[in-house]
Amino acid sequence: MRTERKLTRLDRVFARLDREPERPALLDVPEMSRHRFALFAGTLAFYIAIVWAVLITSWLVRLDWQVMFFRPYQQWPEIHAFVDYYVVLGQRGPTAVMVAAWLGWRSWRQHTLRPLLALGVSLLLLNVTVGAAKYGMGRLGPHYATTIGSNEMWRGGDIFPSGHTANAVVTWGILAYLASTPRARRWLSALSAVTSLGVGMSTVYLGTHWLSDVLLGWAAGLLILLALPWLEPLITRAEAWILGLRDRWYARRGRAAPAKQPVSAPVVLTPTTSGREEAPAREPLAAPRTRAPVYLAPGPHTTRSDRTPVTPAGSRRPPHADRHPRNPASAARHPSGG
Repeated sequence: MRTERKLTRLDRVFARLDREPERPALLDVPEMSRHRFALFAGTLAFYIAIVWAVLITSWLVRLDWQVMFFRPYQQWPEIHAFVDYYVVLGQRGPTAVMVAAWLGWRSWRQHTLRPLLALGVSLLLLNVTVGAAKYGMGRLGPHYATTIGSNEMWRGGDIFPSGHTANAVVTWGILAYLASTPRARRWLSALSAVTSLGVGMSTVYLGTHWLSDVLLGWAAGLLILLALPWLEPLITRAEAWILGLRDRWYARRGRAAPAKQPVSAPVVLTPTTSGREEAPAREPLAAPRTRAPVYLAPGPHTTRSDRTPVTPAGSRRPPHADRHPRNPASAARHPSGG
């Protein structure tokens, strides 16, 4: 009795890596719900409050200077090497390549371009909004500050808000945004929040950003993630246009392609009246293999206990006259015993 083998964890992992036969009928696309809109409005208010607190040189700017004079990289030098590597999780190039590779597999597996397009749209929004704020306010970083206690605004800098922090929020948060199940979305949201928090504090530790830069970077990245449902119709139209362009290119390529040469049909061998096969015509490919003749015992098929030793024609074995068949019917058919 054949029983099915129980799948192991590794088997389930490889089965998960297989491509789905067709695109899923329903893809979980987040909508701009009231809860999400309330979060977006609250984050936008927080963003504006941080900018205003820095512009008026409030207590937040004094806190920035206190943290800078504290010099965390001198207080805990033993973690400096680790922080230098950890802060890479907020750099645009390495993180975009890693996340794009994962989302590219998701796109291939589900027959949809939405994961890659969502990543592209979010990074484009990040470059436009954060880049405009950086160069528009022109704040200098802690290492280049000129006047103690000032907000260092409009002096040609580009660190407000923190690009590392905003990029970490968007790049790792997009994985939670595109999660296929609510449980995976919750876990990925927590993981991306911890990662972006660590990246932001790493820049404060290294002295490359003010604490207020990090706070504004968190708000800027979160605003982009919360605004993505408004851009889902644009992503859908872009996907339809790209797939339509691909289909038209395939169709145009198929018409322009040269006609394939017909493959010659195989030669059918038919028996002749003399009982021998005619020699097949020489083909341009390899000649068919010829099988050695098979000698079968004459008479009807019987069980092995009723078969008699038969010496085939042309065999080098001499007939054994002293052997007597065990079946009288077989002996009548072969009186010579050969």
